[in-house]
Amino acid sequence: MGSVTKATADVVICGAGIAGISAAYHLSVKRGVKNILIIDERPPLTLTSDKSTECYRNWWPGPGDAMVSFMNHSIDLLEAMALETDNIFNLSRRGYLFLTGDVARADTLRDSAAEISQLGAGPLRVHDGGSSPQVYRRSPANGFEGEPSGADLILDTEVIMAHYPFVTEKVVAALHTRRCGWFSAQQMGIYMLEQAISHGARLLNARVTGATTRGGRVRAVRFQSADGDNQVSTDTFVIAAGPYIRDVAAILGIEVPVLNELHAKIAFRDRLGVVPRDVPMMIWSDPVTLPWSPDEREELAASADTRWLLRELPAGVHFRPEGAADSPVLLMLWTYDVDPVKPVWPPQFDPVYAEVVLRGLTHMIPGLCNYLGRTARPVIDGGYYCKTRENRPLIGPLDVEGAFIIGALSGFGQMASQAAAELLAAHIIGDALPDYAPEFLLSRYDNPDYQALLDQSDATSGQL
Repeated sequence: MGSVTKATADVVICGAGIAGISAAYHLSVKRGVKNILIIDERPPLTLTSDKSTECYRNWWPGPGDAMVSFMNHSIDLLEAMALETDNIFNLSRRGYLFLTGDVARADTLRDSAAEISQLGAGPLRVHDGGSSPQVYRRSPANGFEGEPSGADLILDTEVIMAHYPFVTEKVVAALHTRRCGWFSAQQMGIYMLEQAISHGARLLNARVTGATTRGGRVRAVRFQSADGDNQVSTDTFVIAAGPYIRDVAAILGIEVPVLNELHAKIAFRDRLGVVPRDVPMMIWSDPVTLPWSPDEREELAASADTRWLLRELPAGVHFRPEGAADSPVLLMLWTYDVDPVKPVWPPQFDPVYAEVVLRGLTHMIPGLCNYLGRTARPVIDGGYYCKTRENRPLIGPLDVEGAFIIGALSGFGQMASQAAAELLAAHIIGDALPDYAPEFLLSRYDNPDYQALLDQSDATSGQL
């Protein structure tokens, strides 16, 4: 054991990702807690937070309205911060556009949209080419103020093709969810970190190795830094370690029921300008079979390792433009592999992922076929979705007094960061809690009523 520091902290936060930094921001800037220590062995926002697609949405399924209410409030806070900072993180509100070429799935889109609308996501406007007097309009490329909430369900193919002429002529319906968009999450995270530090928070490059408890509560947090093994006295320890929250909670003898999935995205250069730069996030809602030539199909069928590329793959391949108006980059994603994995650093990605995503997107955007076999290898990165079995976060106190968690933020960490951190701060300070707070406690699994709700959900609930 090396030297032991006499330092103390009112709050120690393990993790300098978006969850930990948001927690420090809400505790220091918004609640006046001055002596906060953030500990992370990596630079801030570099494990999974900088691998995000940086999107947000209030469009979430049930059961219940907890996720919609939670996300609505988080977006309220995002918008307030954008207004306070002259929108330094470029919050936009282009929406998400779900498309289908299947008449039966159009009915499913309508039913799910009506349900989510009733949960509080905003009104549903139907454009069917005859009975609706409302006129569909696209979202602006920039900004967020004055835009409608809810969603527009377009059942008139002519209207869809008039606004999005580059999509497949097979499209029969489109659902444009409106309180959705994207922003520069890295810029927002840096801003919050700078603000937290200016209000007394400190950042320490170290690895948390243990915690001391006495009398059933946290007394100190141990860590290993370049100076050796040390500890800091504290009575409040926040676990915000992203995909490692299970490991950190284990040092307190607490089991956290989470799993990790590896999700990747590709940065693709649309040098031919197939897709206009001002479109929403676009999602193909139908399962697809990848397009291959007869020779390619024969080659893929010959190996057990590649035969899966001939099978039908799940719905949900999607993309959005990235960068300024003159940028050719599209961010492309597809969650077709959701097997749990153990997090490793750096993560390794399937070498065929980029090819699979591009071929999948040709079902929605036929013009992308021009790139098959003719494009340079796109840039691939990604990170881990740390999630519970029903894909809802863990926010609040743990069984050891003074220990708290903010995690299992899955693929929605950036968009949820503000409401999650505000809720965590309310738990720590002892303020009034919102109605959705019990839904995100670890102790919810002890509630028989909540256990019954789990039968209606799974780890992909609300996931794109």
